Amino acid sequence: MKRFSIAVGLTAVGALVISGCAPGDGGDAGDDSGLVEGSSITAAWNQAFYSMNGNTSFGNATANNNINYLVLDGFNYYNNTPELVQNTSFGTYELVSEDPLTVTYTVNEGVNWSDGTPIDAADLMLTWAALSRALDTPDFDPNEFTDPETGEFTDAFPEDVVFFNSGATQGSRFGLVTQTPEISEDGQSITLTYDAPYVDWELAFGSLGTILPAHVVAKNALGLEDNEEAKQAVLDAIDSEDAASLASVSSAWNNIFNFTEMPEDSELVTASGPYIISDFVADQYVTLTANPEYSGDNAANIEEITVRFIPDPLAAVQALENGEVDIIQPQATADITTALEGIEGITVDASVGGTYEHVDLQFDQARNPENIFANPDVREAFLKTIPRQEILETLIRPIIGDEAILRDSQIFVPGADGYEEAVAANGSDAYNDVDIEGARQLLEQSGVTNTEVCLLYASNNPRRVNEFALIQQSANEAGFNVTDCGAENWSALLGTPGAYDASLFGWQSTSLGVTDWTANFVTGGINNLSFYSNSRIDEISQEISSEFDPEAQKELQIEADRILFEDAFGVTIFQFPEVTAISDRVTNVSSSILAPTVFWNAWDWEVTDADTEE
Repeated sequence: MKRFSIAVGLTAVGALVISGCAPGDGGDAGDDSGLVEGSSITAAWNQAFYSMNGNTSFGNATANNNINYLVLDGFNYYNNTPELVQNTSFGTYELVSEDPLTVTYTVNEGVNWSDGTPIDAADLMLTWAALSRALDTPDFDPNEFTDPETGEFTDAFPEDVVFFNSGATQGSRFGLVTQTPEISEDGQSITLTYDAPYVDWELAFGSLGTILPAHVVAKNALGLEDNEEAKQAVLDAIDSEDAASLASVSSAWNNIFNFTEMPEDSELVTASGPYIISDFVADQYVTLTANPEYSGDNAANIEEITVRFIPDPLAAVQALENGEVDIIQPQATADITTALEGIEGITVDASVGGTYEHVDLQFDQARNPENIFANPDVREAFLKTIPRQEILETLIRPIIGDEAILRDSQIFVPGADGYEEAVAANGSDAYNDVDIEGARQLLEQSGVTNTEVCLLYASNNPRRVNEFALIQQSANEAGFNVTDCGAENWSALLGTPGAYDASLFGWQSTSLGVTDWTANFVTGGINNLSFYSNSRIDEISQEISSEFDPEAQKELQIEADRILFEDAFGVTIFQFPEVTAISDRVTNVSSSILAPTVFWNAWDWEVTDADTEE
């Protein structure tokens, strides 16, 4: 199970996910909102929604989290400045103590799920159990129970293990909260005590799109019918560390929110945010309708938002021109910018975004029977063949001109403090130019006899199809046999044992956290889809978690960046060009450099020609 996106260069980096303010001040939105009955708009995205649980390695994708951000409320979110906004209409959090680090989270009275059930400590406790994995069965490895064709867990997955598929690792984020939190007497608060200081504590819990309904999970897991009884069952299982009940609860948390069309069980779309999923047609669209139970500050202005799934960027442009969609943010190509120039009644913004393209290699669990990239010579050889400059010049520069740039760091975003220092020290210049002869020599000395490299990418994305063709041609000249593992469900296959040997996709930034990059590289991290492991990287991930000095943080990141290039983890290619096009019939739309980009303030959008019901 896997999914993700990556951070941008505003300060350093933040959390990643796999890649799809009110104007004026960029601050809290929604104070002036007023629902216009009968109003509707349609936006387009390049990948279909498939999971309402973006906390799992399977569901952690931009295509999912765009939607989850709007249907699951939480304690904070980023505006488009970007700066972190505390969502005090949902609840509050308080730093109780710095030593030991202790934080109390409180959900406001009167905040409900869309079925009327109050949101309270049971929902927060389930979130802690899932994101900390403190109650998981020790040393359990789920990889042998993952279907290489779909990326989902198989029917053979053992029923007696506790395993929350959140990728939490010891010594980082909620992996630092191993003690069971305390619940307040009124049942509205929980208090977390960290095992060690954690610099990004404010980002560790309960942002928009994170907290799932405990009563829905427990009803599915334990066969209960009453909502309050179900919530209490979650609390009891956690308090008593009841392994049998927790095994069922963790399985339900991992799996029940994965669906590719409207589920028969309507409880699975129970929402807490300004919108609720009201319709979902496989591979076509998902429709969000204003949540009548929502009482927060970010109340919807538009009654219905439909997100259509249009993988082909030119088809998205055509839909915009035809008036079938109002907002698009397609994978940018030169043809896209040209096509948009001829459309009247739209606003277009083109710039460098917060996502970067990259190729990752499978260190273990590869498709190749010789596990080809377990050999460091072969890793280096393959990376020497990636035509980074050609990809930039032929596919990216025609879109945004000289602003198009290569990215030469796994951790720092171009322009961020520390980027130039990292690039000077990390050895990335070894991949500035294609070196076929050097690659051929390394491949020959490796002793590898099966040189097949199955490359996973989005087969319905024209730009990635072109990138694959350029990589295939170049690598094959050095003696590799690059085969086409392109798939429409590529993101579900990321990190799936036996599914591929190398992958081509984008990471998109979700936060400005100092430590969130570690999830990509630490052993067992949620975004470590390559089965990569380096003891020093693991040490750095723990050291930086407790490091509050910015200069010391930067030095640790620079060291980690160098190690990743020394290990030939993979290679970065370019920062994404981002093109957003908006119909003039929609106002208050602006994109953020962080995920969920254009959706960050969807509750603020307004239509200029709304049809209203009398």
